[in-house]
Amino acid sequence: MSGHDSFAMPYEILASYEARSLAHVAGAPEQVESAGLWRGIGFRVADRHFVSSIAEVNEILTLPALTAVPGAKAWLLGIANVRGNLVPVVDLRELVLGVRSQASDSTRVLVVRQIGGSVGLLVDEVLGQRSFSEDQLAASVGEADENFGHFVGESVQLGDIQWGLFSMAALVRSPQFQQAAA
Repeated sequence: MSGHDSFAMPYEILASYEARSLAHVAGAPEQVESAGLWRGIGFRVADRHFVSSIAEVNEILTLPALTAVPGAKAWLLGIANVRGNLVPVVDLRELVLGVRSQASDSTRVLVVRQIGGSVGLLVDEVLGQRSFSEDQLAASVGEADENFGHFVGESVQLGDIQWGLFSMAALVRSPQFQQAAA
C-alpha cells in the first residue's frame, strides 16, 4: 500500500459521514416547521406561567446595571445601556400585580421592540421555548385573572401547566404601561 492510498480510507469515511449527515437533515425542517405549530418564549411572573410569541421577544438578558429615572413610577426600574442603546427596564410583576420582583439567579429581562425603541421587561424566570399545536390552541380558555386580562387573551394547557398567551404588543400599548411618570 503506497502512502497515497492510506488517505483514501479516511477520506471515504468522512465522505460517508457527510452523505449520511446530509441525508439525515433532509426533510427535518418540514418536521420542525409543521403547519399550525405556534412557538413562543415561556416565562414566569410570580406563580403564573406565560408565553409570548417568538416574534415579540427580541432578546433575553440577565439583569443589567440600571440608572434610576427620577420622577418615574416604582415599576420603571431604570434605564440600561444595552450595546449602546438606552433601554428602559420595567418590573412586570410590579406593573401588573403591584408587588416588586426579587432579583435572583433566574431573574431575566425580556427585550421587546416597540415603536420608538426597545423596552426590557423583568420577569422572575425564563422557561425556554414552548410550542402549541392547533388542537391545543383551539382548546384554549379565556384569562380568569383580571390583573392580566388586558395582556392575556387565552390560556393553553400543556401538561400540568396553564400557559397564558401574553401579548407584548397589548402591554406596550396599554395606558397603564405608557404612564411611567409618578
